[in-house]
Amino acid sequence: MGGTAAAAPQGPVTHGSRDICNFTISRPTLKLGSSGPAVRQAQCYLNHSLTGPDLTLDGVFGPVTDAATKRFQACAGIVRDGVVGAQTWSFLVFWANSTAFAC
Repeated sequence: MGGTAAAAPQGPVTHGSRDICNFTISRPTLKLGSSGPAVRQAQCYLNHSLTGPDLTLDGVFGPVTDAATKRFQACAGIVRDGVVGAQTWSFLVFWANSTAFAC
């Protein structure tokens, strides 16, 4: 059976009907020392989920991003370890894209 491959998407890739942050759809585990587009995505989500000073979307998971991650985790009632793993990603995506939640 012959077929054609689907064309790669052009422009930002969304996670659903609409996503507030569009740096990547990758969801790797992030922690102090991590860097790259997934960190920018997490920083963007944190900015939309937390009240207070905005994180610089620099893609570097340093002490400020670590503190913001722990603050978000405490507010969301999930494990407060500063690691953006599967559970934290899930909560961040939901909270950042919702107008009903903010810490």
